[in-house]
Amino acid sequence: MADIRTYNVVILGIAFLLVFTAFTTCGNIEQTVVKSLDNATFSGSGYHSLGIIYGVFSFANLFAPCVVAVIGPRFTMFLTGILYSGYIAVFITPLTWSFYLTSVLIGMGAALLWTAQGRFLVRNSDASTINRNTAMFWALLQCSMLFGNLYVYIDWKGKTDISDKDRRTMFIALLVVSALGTLSFLLLRKSSQDEEEEDILSEDEGQSLMSSQLIFNQRASSSIEEVKADFKNILHLFGTKSILLLSFSMAYTGLELSFYSGVYGTCIGATRDFGDDSKALIGISGILVGIGEIVGGGLFGLVLKNNHFRRTSVVFLGMVVHFVAFFLIFLNIPNDAPMAFETSLQHNPYLTPSVPIAMLCSFLLGLGDSCYNTQLYSILGCVYTEQSIPAFALFKFIQSVFAAVAFFYSGYLLLSWQLLIMVILGFMGTLCFFVLERKLSVSADPPEY
Repeated sequence: MADIRTYNVVILGIAFLLVFTAFTTCGNIEQTVVKSLDNATFSGSGYHSLGIIYGVFSFANLFAPCVVAVIGPRFTMFLTGILYSGYIAVFITPLTWSFYLTSVLIGMGAALLWTAQGRFLVRNSDASTINRNTAMFWALLQCSMLFGNLYVYIDWKGKTDISDKDRRTMFIALLVVSALGTLSFLLLRKSSQDEEEEDILSEDEGQSLMSSQLIFNQRASSSIEEVKADFKNILHLFGTKSILLLSFSMAYTGLELSFYSGVYGTCIGATRDFGDDSKALIGISGILVGIGEIVGGGLFGLVLKNNHFRRTSVVFLGMVVHFVAFFLIFLNIPNDAPMAFETSLQHNPYLTPSVPIAMLCSFLLGLGDSCYNTQLYSILGCVYTEQSIPAFALFKFIQSVFAAVAFFYSGYLLLSWQLLIMVILGFMGTLCFFVLERKLSVSADPPEY
C-alpha cells in the first residue's frame, strides 16, 4: 500500500506541475497580452481578472470543505482542472463576458482544488511520510514557474508586439499542458482509508446501490457539521491576539503575491529601454522568481534545524531582501509602468533601466516571499497545533483578500505608491511577527493570545 501512496503523491505533484505551469505563466503575462489585443470590443483587464480570482477564492474557502467531502478529492481535482483549462482557453479567442465569468469560476475552483489537494495528500501519508510527501509535492509544484516562463522567453524573444497569432500559439500550448495535467488526476487511485470506509459501509448495507446512497448522505451530513465547527473556530481564532498580530504579515504576503505574480512582469514588458526583448524578459523574470522561491524554501527548511537561527531572523531577512528589491525597482523601472499601455508616454526612472538589476529584483522577490511564507506556516503550526485547519484557512483568507485588493488598484496607482504601500505593511507585519515571537519565547508552554 505504501507503493500506491507514493505513486499517488508523485502523480498529484505532476498534475499540479502541469496545471500550474499553464496558470502561473498565464497570470504572469495576461495583462501584457490583454493590452496588446487588436480587438475594439474587448474591455477586460488582466489585473481585474486576477483580483476577481483571488477575491472569490478567499470566500469560496468557506464552503470548499463541504463540497470536497461530498464528491471526494479525486473527482474534485479533475473538475477544477477543467475550470483551469477553460480559463486558459478564453485567451485563444478573448471575449469580455467569458473572460470575467471564467475568472469567477476559477476562483471557486481554486478553493476546491487546494482543499482537495490537502485532504488527498494527508490520506496518502502517515506520520513517517508526511514530511517527505509534502516536500516532494511542493518541489514539483514550484517547478511550474520555470517551464512555462522559459517558453515565453523563447517564443517572445525579439518581439516588441504580441500579435494575435503569437497569442493563440502561446495559449494553445498552455491549454494542452493544462489539459494533460487535468487528465493526470484521473490516474490517481483510491487511498487505503477511502477503501476501508467504503468497505465498511458496503458490508452494513449489503447492497451496492444502497451503500452508495448511504456514503453520499453520510458524507454530506458529516461535512456540513464539519464546516459549521470549522467556521465557529475561524470566528473564534480571528479575535485572538496571535492571529491579529499575524494578520499584518498575512496581508503583506497577499500584496507582494499580486506584485510578483502579475504586476512586476507587466512592468518589465512595458519598459521600452529594455529594447526588443522586453516582452521576452517577462518569462525570465518569472523563472527567477521561481528560483528564488525554490532556493528560499530549501535553504530556510535547513536553517531552522540550527538552534542559532529563529523564525524572526528569517522574517527579518525577508523584509530586508524585499525592501532592497523595492528600492532597486523604484530606481530602475518607470513609475507609470504598471499602466503604461494606457498612455503614450512613460516617466523616466532615476537610473537608466538595467536588465541585470531587473532580473536580480525578480530573484529577490521570490526569495523574500519564501521567507515570509515558510515562517508563517511554521508559527501557525506551532501555535495552533490542534486547530491547524481553521488557522490555515484564515491565513489563506486574509492573504487572498489583500491580493485581490492589490490587483484591483494595480492598474491605477503609480509604481512608487504601490511600493510604498508594501513597504509600510511589510514593516508592520515584520514588527508584529517579532512581538508575537517575543511573547512565545517567554513561555515554554505558550498560551493562546
